[in-house]
Amino acid sequence: MSQTIDTVVNSLQDLLGNAIKVLPDLIAALVIIMLTRYAAQFTRRIADKIGKQTLGSKSLRLLLCKTAYITTWIVGVVLACVVAFPGLRLGDIIATLGLGSVAVGFAFQDIFKNFLSGILILIQQPFQIDDQIVVGDYEGTVDKIDIRATKLRTYDGERILIPNSEVFTSAVRVRTAFDQRRTDLAVGVDYNASLPEAKHILQKTIEGVEGVLENKAPEIDLVGFGDSSIDFIVRYWTHPRQPQVRQVQSRAIMAIKEALDAANIGIPYPIRTLYFYNQDKYNDFMPDNTNKNASSKSSDRSYTSSTKSSS
Repeated sequence: MSQTIDTVVNSLQDLLGNAIKVLPDLIAALVIIMLTRYAAQFTRRIADKIGKQTLGSKSLRLLLCKTAYITTWIVGVVLACVVAFPGLRLGDIIATLGLGSVAVGFAFQDIFKNFLSGILILIQQPFQIDDQIVVGDYEGTVDKIDIRATKLRTYDGERILIPNSEVFTSAVRVRTAFDQRRTDLAVGVDYNASLPEAKHILQKTIEGVEGVLENKAPEIDLVGFGDSSIDFIVRYWTHPRQPQVRQVQSRAIMAIKEALDAANIGIPYPIRTLYFYNQDKYNDFMPDNTNKNASSKSSDRSYTSSTKSSS
């Protein structure tokens, strides 16, 4: 019994001695982790300053800051592992990370796909922050390009998160890619109206609307004969952002309506004429009765003629 107790005591003493030996290394590793936090924040600020001086794109500055931040953390964690476990070599850590990355890659392939797509979007810059884009059924202003998703702020004040892989592989319409944007406004006039006069009125009216750009002249095109009107398309250019496009369109519609009313040119609307028939008299579903009635009338006429002959 005493021998067992001595064995347990010796084992505990050995464990305590090993713990005391390892304790300085563990403390040093914790200190390195704490210092890594401040170092990562410091490198992110340095990367942000360098990006502002050398990079004009907000997206690329964001990518530079995140890359510096993550790299600093990886270096700090690896260094802490080496200090905490002196027998662990750097080659073993790299091999372990390699095997672990393969396993994690299969388990989280969607996450890594969005991550890589986000990096490619930040590098290629098909659009930038504050651009107004359309992706599938979603439209809004690019609020942030994150590593996992692109954040849109809709015109209704809602936020939409679109996975970067979907953004990267889908057709993206960038409404604010250029400084100017064209709007096509359909207008119909009465068939009795003078087309040259109507075109001249539309041209002068749209040129005087506030917000229509002067460096590109508006165009008035005749596009066809409608059911109730002869159709024009008024094409004009404005600044590309959605609020300005809507405001100018509202002013254009009001100005065109007022100008056409002043010239006594009507803007017709579709007219439909409905005819009502007596369904009992016009029955298309009783051909047999119609034939019987026809044969009956024929026999009546023959009987009448024969009667006249006999008399």
